[in-house]
Amino acid sequence: MKKLVLITLAGALASTAPAVAQTTEKMDAAALGKIRDEGMNRSKVMETAFYLTDVTGPRLANSDGLKRANEWTKKQLTQYGLANANIEAWGDFGRGWDIEKSYVAMTAPYYHALIGVPKAWTPGTPGNLRKQVAYVNVKTEADLAKYQGQLRDKIVLLPVAAPLQPSFEPDAKRLTAEDLAKLAEAPAGGGAPTAANRPADANPEARRAAMMAARELRQKMTAMLMTEGAAAVLSPGRGTDGTVFTTNGAPYAADAKPVLPELEMSSEDQLRLIRLVEAGIPVEVEMETKTRFQTQDLKGYNVVAEIPGTDKKLKSEVVMLGGHLDSWHAATGATDNAAGCAVMMEAVRILKATGLKPRRTIRIALWGEEEQGLHGSRNYVKNHFADPATMQLKPEHEKLSAYFNLDNGAGKIRGIYAQGNEAVKPIFTAWLQPFAEMGASTVTSRNTGSTDHVAFDAVGLPGFQFIQDGLDYFSRTHHSNQDTYDRLVADDLKQASVVVASFVYNAAMRDQKLPRKPLPTPVKPAQ
Repeated sequence: MKKLVLITLAGALASTAPAVAQTTEKMDAAALGKIRDEGMNRSKVMETAFYLTDVTGPRLANSDGLKRANEWTKKQLTQYGLANANIEAWGDFGRGWDIEKSYVAMTAPYYHALIGVPKAWTPGTPGNLRKQVAYVNVKTEADLAKYQGQLRDKIVLLPVAAPLQPSFEPDAKRLTAEDLAKLAEAPAGGGAPTAANRPADANPEARRAAMMAARELRQKMTAMLMTEGAAAVLSPGRGTDGTVFTTNGAPYAADAKPVLPELEMSSEDQLRLIRLVEAGIPVEVEMETKTRFQTQDLKGYNVVAEIPGTDKKLKSEVVMLGGHLDSWHAATGATDNAAGCAVMMEAVRILKATGLKPRRTIRIALWGEEEQGLHGSRNYVKNHFADPATMQLKPEHEKLSAYFNLDNGAGKIRGIYAQGNEAVKPIFTAWLQPFAEMGASTVTSRNTGSTDHVAFDAVGLPGFQFIQDGLDYFSRTHHSNQDTYDRLVADDLKQASVVVASFVYNAAMRDQKLPRKPLPTPVKPAQ
């Protein structure tokens, strides 16, 4: 006989949500015990993470690495016993891009190996280059004229934005009781939609304007360098201590304008080269990069698979969970976001291994092309549920109970963002009670953004991201050459897998779907 635990919540939430009504949640204690036992004692999450990182490699959008990950995850989910595993095209994306070779070193005034990563979607060099370095420091458009006639056949060195300063703060941090209390007390919306472990942005509008101005100036400088016949570019990567936070140096669109080969460098190496050049000492750099564009298949893809529901009335309804499978290319994308995908895959493995029979269908989705603008999830939502520009609902919109996302690093789960949905707060609080001693107990009304649950929330579907310990995500690994398997903490990922599996199971077993917020008004995309 199954043991059910009924948890009633009401006044405990009064300080943060006066309008929350009493709710009683039925939870199967025996099922949750099976989930915990399987996830903590027979976990496969680190094995999955190993295959997604060390074996598959970097997973840049539409790259060979992402194709390998798509094929492997589809196969693995099928082996777990999931049904309808498929690599589903979401629409047109653009060119794929892969690195086949990359080398850079200073060869004069002496030899020294340098840390540099090719910027995504930039071309390779025409073989091995050994060239003099020219320092180009452009602060305004008027500065461009100073370098005319001086850059032909030179490797251009760009400035570092600010001098390096020692930091006395630890890279890795966990959320404190005080941090979690502040999150729990935050009103719906809660200001800027950022993750709990992301530094606050004091003036986002000013920052956005400055970024746009810098981008426009950089485009003009790129055109000048092409016209002047420069050979390649060395640009500074954000980061210290040998860490390079990488980006793209050209668009992924098939009709993108040509650019020069470009490496993003460690700040320490870049500053040494700058100091030598400014001292009048000739500097020579040797470099060779070989990159390859893939233009045969311009589509983007998601991997989806299901545990079919067993209740005659509810099996047509769906509970979804997911994370983005793509990464940047400087490392193997362990914390961003192999960790989230490994946890979600482990959650469905746990549910199959325990033999539990969910009433609703459970569907996992591993998204593609998230890093370029949530393309995989946004287009999946548009194809299956609704277009936020029109808010014309498809039949599947009514059938979705909830979507749960994981994409804020490799830290353990500490709670969940209710995304302004006050009605789910007492439900989630009840679901977290069994995991309080594992560190997960906080429910906040606050929104969080910048990852795939936003696509669901944008069309009025219950989409949620879990609160996670930050560890060294934003300080060291996010989009950097340090984002490797070694940054993963096994116990944290085991805990996260158990919490996610329990949430998904509870959602699949409820008599009703999770409550929804009012439908948003149509939002036409910016031109």
